[in-house]
Amino acid sequence: MSDSPIPILRLKKGREHVVAQGHPWIFSGAVEAVDGSLPVGAEVCVEAHDGHPLGRALLHPHASLCARVYAAPAVPLSDEFFCKRIDEALRFRDRLFGAGSASLSQSNAYRLLFSEADGLSGLIVDRYAEVLSVRVSAAVLLPRLDALLNHLRLRTGAERMIVRADAGDAEREGIDAEDMARRSTTEDGITEIMEHGLRFQVDIGGGQKTGFYLDQRDNRKAVAEWCRDRRVLSAYCYTGAFETHAAVAGAASITGIDVSAPALDRARQHLRSHAPDVAAEYIQGDVPAVLRSFRDARKTFDLIILDPPRFVSHEKNKPKGMRAYKDINRLAMLSLAPGGLLATFSCSGLMTGPDFDTAIEWAARDSGRIVQQIGRYTQPPDHPVRIGFPESEYLKGVLCRIL
Repeated sequence: MSDSPIPILRLKKGREHVVAQGHPWIFSGAVEAVDGSLPVGAEVCVEAHDGHPLGRALLHPHASLCARVYAAPAVPLSDEFFCKRIDEALRFRDRLFGAGSASLSQSNAYRLLFSEADGLSGLIVDRYAEVLSVRVSAAVLLPRLDALLNHLRLRTGAERMIVRADAGDAEREGIDAEDMARRSTTEDGITEIMEHGLRFQVDIGGGQKTGFYLDQRDNRKAVAEWCRDRRVLSAYCYTGAFETHAAVAGAASITGIDVSAPALDRARQHLRSHAPDVAAEYIQGDVPAVLRSFRDARKTFDLIILDPPRFVSHEKNKPKGMRAYKDINRLAMLSLAPGGLLATFSCSGLMTGPDFDTAIEWAARDSGRIVQQIGRYTQPPDHPVRIGFPESEYLKGVLCRIL
């Protein structure tokens, strides 16, 4: 037994290896016993079955993900500890985007805190110019949340903050979404940001994720370098960031597809403000259905961007999700002119790189096309990957040439 004065969470025999290797999640099925009847957010010392201490965690006794490890066994999980974690993460972002950096002069929207990857499981914070977008996904942080938000305001100087919990997280963790919203210091609304010198209007709080797909920031610029004089199709285009970069880089024409009419309206505005002379068509509809219509009409493009939503959210639906990735990539391959390029992405954390390669291989075989991989994309450094936590390496992209 540990001499720790705090309650003990003891793991079942043989279940300590993942935690010992640095993974911060503990599920209820791995737990042998917990001392006492503890509230959500209680601090516990995690021990292996033999009593060897593994770490300090916060407990959620009613959830499947019942504990999150934040520190070594001897480190108390005080407000001061979490504020220091925030400071560490912000210092790194200051090196990337702080005053005097080349990045800040071109981009002022980026991720400040990345949950488990920054040792702050359950907390994501994105900066959009002078507005912070905060997403809380762990109920164990709620007793400390006000202190953490106050520290964020102090450290960043941001007076405008939108705090929320996604519906799925709120239901799974027992978080009161309205209570999260009441902690906001500004209303949802449109904020202008800059990305690699281009300006975008972001619906913070009302849009998807925390307002904008910041993880694709560098990939948008990289893909745009291939777009000059090409007919470009952007599928799942949302508010048009990929195709706006493509148009500015010299694309011959732009076609965008998304199911959301408000997102398409914003995409049109972005394109008009940056490249009004580039021919453009935006189509509201289901992407696979539209791609099938292009295939049947033998309509082709020179470069297609596939940036779909997460198709794999649980391990049990991984086979179905992999087939969905295969299907849209096959349809895209069939709609590319010979020598055309396919920039295809997956943001599913449960899909490994090899899994995504397999889905693309299936698509290549079913399309009957020769497919050459000529490049890879990943998430930018403000979305770091934590070693020992593979779920943090979620964004995968492949650039293919289709013959």
